[in-house]
Amino acid sequence: MGKAKSLKDKLYGAAVLKMSFRLRGDEDSPAFRFVYPGVLRDLELEDGAVEKYIEENREAVEKAARGSNPAPGPR
Repeated sequence: MGKAKSLKDKLYGAAVLKMSFRLRGDEDSPAFRFVYPGVLRDLELEDGAVEKYIEENREAVEKAARGSNPAPGPR
């Protein structure tokens, strides 16, 4: 079994997923409405926590959602 993800890693992953849909204007798409709630459930996260993470780390999240590597170091 793999290494357990930290809360920050879980939030980062969910935030990048959400932002990738947001940047395309697809938050109302069936794909987002199907995938995102499952990700929240699997990672045991709340949407509010993901939104807060996005607010606090917008630049890195947007960069990753656009396909660029995030800056090295702690997230």
